[in-house]
Amino acid sequence: MTDAIQGNRSWLDAVRPYAQKGPLAAFFLGVSSGFPYAMIGATLTTRLAQDGIDKKAVTAFTLAFLVYNLKWLWAWVVDGVRLPVIGRLGQRVSWLLVAGILVMAAVVNLAFVDPSTGLIQTAYAAILVGAAGATFDIVIDAYRIETLKPEQLGVGSGMSQYGWRIGSVAAGALALVLASRIGWQGAYLACAVFALPAMLTGLLLGEPERYRDPVERRGTAEVWQSIAGPLVEFFRRRGAFLVLLFILLHKIGDTLANLTFRLLFDDMGYSNDEIAIYDVGIGFWAYLIGIFIGGVLYARMGMKRSVLLSLILMCVSNFSFAALAALGKSNWGMAGAIGFENFASGIGGVTVVAYFSALCDLRFTAAQYALISAAASIVGRFLTGTTAGGLIERFGYVDFYLLTTALAVPGIILFWLMMRAGLIDASVGTAATEVRDTP
Repeated sequence: MTDAIQGNRSWLDAVRPYAQKGPLAAFFLGVSSGFPYAMIGATLTTRLAQDGIDKKAVTAFTLAFLVYNLKWLWAWVVDGVRLPVIGRLGQRVSWLLVAGILVMAAVVNLAFVDPSTGLIQTAYAAILVGAAGATFDIVIDAYRIETLKPEQLGVGSGMSQYGWRIGSVAAGALALVLASRIGWQGAYLACAVFALPAMLTGLLLGEPERYRDPVERRGTAEVWQSIAGPLVEFFRRRGAFLVLLFILLHKIGDTLANLTFRLLFDDMGYSNDEIAIYDVGIGFWAYLIGIFIGGVLYARMGMKRSVLLSLILMCVSNFSFAALAALGKSNWGMAGAIGFENFASGIGGVTVVAYFSALCDLRFTAAQYALISAAASIVGRFLTGTTAGGLIERFGYVDFYLLTTALAVPGIILFWLMMRAGLIDASVGTAATEVRDTP
């Protein structure tokens, strides 16, 4: 079993990967991955609001994000279909370029629609950005996992999240600044360049080692194998159904709590300035620090212990908001709760994403990671998003956050039991065990 799973590396060895080519490439991939999300998120919401669109119509645009949960439906195409002509650059590089162009085209299309006169057309344009962005994510995730060595998965996941956060924030901020000066069309056109870092990374770093040959023409049997193969391979592993259960359940408590922080702060009487300082300011830097620490812990402690620790930390962070709600308005209390929450989320984002990356078989990287990442978020988005407000009204904030703490416990226990039974080691794919000669 590799160091990526067992850990026990020196502090210097744990930090050194941050300066290596593979994790640095993951950063630039993350920058491009984050910007489409920003274009159909807060940026589009602001544009619609400034155009005088009804609030109900504005919130309905969040349905564009659902496309990201469906990306597993076409991920097999990215794994198995060789593109004509440009495919000579390599399976991953060619798809990076094509998906990047699709994202740029979709953002340009969104720039030229007018929400005030064509709301339906704007909705279609937003969905197209979501579909193109999801396809870009499929390729980016596969390229990242196949480029990183097993011992780089933790740091690489951290660098990717650094890039994602910076890309989404920078694109959103640039759009707002330019919109007030040259209008929304120019702002969106300028933001389209955020697709370039991933595309240039693919061209400069080149094609990662491939573990199966894509074919250009497929019969019915071959197409079915491309779709079913990733699922069949995964569920043949010992403990696969328990791993799937963990993927589905591990973040319910954390997602449920995160949806309600701004409601809590508003009801407790915090001003917008206080929220900006403590939630946005302290939370942002705490998250970045947590990402760095998460990469080091993954290398030092190994996959299993670092994931278990991060699950515990995220559970405790939910409890801190129960304590804040019971304490009442306190700037220090808010700073501590939101700082710890983002710190724990940063660590958990790195270690858990690295674990999910390690679950992939390198023959089906794009399809399997698309399935895993969709499963990891689907319960939170569909279930918790519809129940948070009602639970707060019924139980109050203190009991609500105690409930979210309790909901995080089953994931911790399940992961610990899988560790004891040896199912974590048995369930990982070749992404965590295959020795390959990559940057």
